[in-house]
Amino acid sequence: MTVQVPEETRKRAGIVGLRCSLTLDDRDSTVDFIRLLNKQFGQDPDVLFILVHAYSDLSTRAAQDLGRTAPQSIPAHKLNAEALEMQGKWEPAQLEYEGMIEKEPNAPGIHFLLGRLLLSRPDASPDAAERAKQEFQKEVQIDPNNAGAQYVLGELARRDENWDEAISRFSMAAKLDPNFGEAYLGWGECLVTVKRYEDAIPPLRAAERLTPGNPAVHHALAMALQRSGHTEEAEKEFAIHRSLNSVTPMAPATEKPQ
Repeated sequence: MTVQVPEETRKRAGIVGLRCSLTLDDRDSTVDFIRLLNKQFGQDPDVLFILVHAYSDLSTRAAQDLGRTAPQSIPAHKLNAEALEMQGKWEPAQLEYEGMIEKEPNAPGIHFLLGRLLLSRPDASPDAAERAKQEFQKEVQIDPNNAGAQYVLGELARRDENWDEAISRFSMAAKLDPNFGEAYLGWGECLVTVKRYEDAIPPLRAAERLTPGNPAVHHALAMALQRSGHTEEAEKEFAIHRSLNSVTPMAPATEKPQ
């Protein structure tokens, strides 16, 4: 005869099992209990609270393993640099990235992380943007498929009103990562800026599909449609833009051109 175990009992048993496996540092069992609890009680607040701590514990232990077994490795230094960034310790984090580059100048990803840090520092020096640009350029030389580096180079080119480079960088980022909505948006917005309205519509349609709740996408698309003669479609996009801005304003409202 099959005995039906009450749901609350099964939940408590799973939680106790997870805690025991963590105490014993039995990671295989820990993963099994996490999978079980996720499957059966994935919306339960008590279970989600326990899972947050379980994932955190596993992450901490894996980081400790890395630090113990390969403390001088690039991944160990990268993990330390990321932790320093999260704490707002910009200078020590920068020194970590620079040390990694000195040790392995062609390691993929490190120039990108250093460039990102240089742009993120609240105490950035006047030449930070130019130095960051150099790091991103080095990154794409090492790894031309780094969509993030291509995208940031596009943003920097747009800031300098270098529209041809910006369009090239954004389009490359979008082709490397077909789900990169912001890259499609940057690509389309630059095309609108240089009055290539028909060319702007396809990337902006892609941005709309990937990030439908972004008012900037609908405004740029509306501009491209209106200026290329698609008046009815443009009106629909302007209406969506107004609606989204009234709920979650992301930028100052812009008057529709006459």
